[in-house]
Amino acid sequence: MRTTIRALLAAGDDSASAIGAPDQEALDFKGLRDLVDRTVETLNGMGIGRNDRVAIVLPNGPAMAAAFVAIGAGATTAPLNPAYREEEFSFYLSDLQAKALVVQEGDETLARSAAQKAGLAIIELRPGDGGDFTLAGEGPGAASLEKGGFAEPDDVALILHTSGTTSRPKIVPLTQANIAASARHIGETIGLSPDDVCLNIMPLFHIHGLIAAVLSSLAAGGSVVCTPGFNALRFFSWLDGVRPTWITAVPTMYQAILARAARHGGVTAEARLRLLRSSSASLPPQVMKRLEETFGCPVIESYGMTEAAHQMTSNRLPPGKRKPGSVGSAAGPEVAILGEGGAHLGAGGVGEIVIRGPNVTHGYEANPSANADAFVDGWFRTGDQGTMDEDGYLHITGRLKELINRGGEKISPLEVDEILMDHPAVAQVVTFAMPHDKLGEEVAAAIVLREGETATEGDIRDFARQRLADFKVPRTVVFLKEIPKGATGKLQRIGLAQKLGLVPADA
Repeated sequence: MRTTIRALLAAGDDSASAIGAPDQEALDFKGLRDLVDRTVETLNGMGIGRNDRVAIVLPNGPAMAAAFVAIGAGATTAPLNPAYREEEFSFYLSDLQAKALVVQEGDETLARSAAQKAGLAIIELRPGDGGDFTLAGEGPGAASLEKGGFAEPDDVALILHTSGTTSRPKIVPLTQANIAASARHIGETIGLSPDDVCLNIMPLFHIHGLIAAVLSSLAAGGSVVCTPGFNALRFFSWLDGVRPTWITAVPTMYQAILARAARHGGVTAEARLRLLRSSSASLPPQVMKRLEETFGCPVIESYGMTEAAHQMTSNRLPPGKRKPGSVGSAAGPEVAILGEGGAHLGAGGVGEIVIRGPNVTHGYEANPSANADAFVDGWFRTGDQGTMDEDGYLHITGRLKELINRGGEKISPLEVDEILMDHPAVAQVVTFAMPHDKLGEEVAAAIVLREGETATEGDIRDFARQRLADFKVPRTVVFLKEIPKGATGKLQRIGLAQKLGLVPADA
């Protein structure tokens, strides 16, 4: 059923908690629905209506979650990373063709100065209890309003940029129907109900936090408790105080949590978690095993991307199957494997993962060349390589752009990661390409050691040589205290050799 953000909120009982924060009174569903209606009316009065773009730069927390929902019910939201530099804000505000910018009252974010220089309307959000808020500002003017009222299924609810590595970021428009479908798919996959409480530690300018944590919870009539952002030192006090039933996060966050779990055995033993969900990057099977042993609940690995409004495939809760190393079977859109000649491959065939379905974007904005590359016969090309087993479970072998081409031999960084994670001294690893003058690329690995453990480059290479073909063994191994991550906590393979200073920046 094609629907909207506002319609999803009907699932919650009036007095049930909807959005809150640790140590704060939550906003209930009646309060949230009233906030949505009030916000849309306020925006309309400012000259902002359906499909008008509103950039949102707010700190992580309940007000940001509520602003996404309330503004998204009557306009197009464009959440931006509060950590951007002024030049980046200027680029994104212009590229988005934003009609207004929402910032927190008194927050001197660089987005404010970028908007002022661009002559953009600035709307101030004043947070109340839980996720409640009020908006104040001039807006672009009521005379410019073309479509007021609540958004319809085909209206654009959310605009995000892809995280371009070497090229200009692409604009991904997601309709009300797209994100509502994805929220429902997630809820159905992990059996969300009004009894569920999600502890959100994901950034709320990212599709994972917005849809998987916030919108899927609300669509099920459950609640989401929004932290100020991921903090491994504060995680266990949140876990103890909030008593969530589930968490969704990226693997690097879970690894940071595991590194401190032994000191908080009492909290983990008393936790009422019924599942942990991992998505947005590959979860090493070793980490999955340790998480299940530590928290005593199943870990559900899912596969998502912005262009699919997040979820595409997922493992299942017991008694369904969850396969370590797999991202599960189709959980919303249709999923297939496309061979080099364009044929769809059967079980065991290795090719590009393609998807189609109600949660998938209709195409990048104002980018016909990118759309010509991205869509084939109605299927969206994910840019990921993988294979489907006989149960329909998907195994990702890597991003096509991240595969290491060593003299014609194609190497999956994920395969090397998984082998090196078995070394008893290794806590975290990311395998990446190192430029090579004769072979084109060579295999390299950056490693974080477990606390109190030691290993040399020779130890790691000897371990790898016992399990990998010689051409896959890392020729360079670097040890780091922390591996560089992107704004959403994902490991960045492309350009890592330059970032670590192993080769010149222009190599």
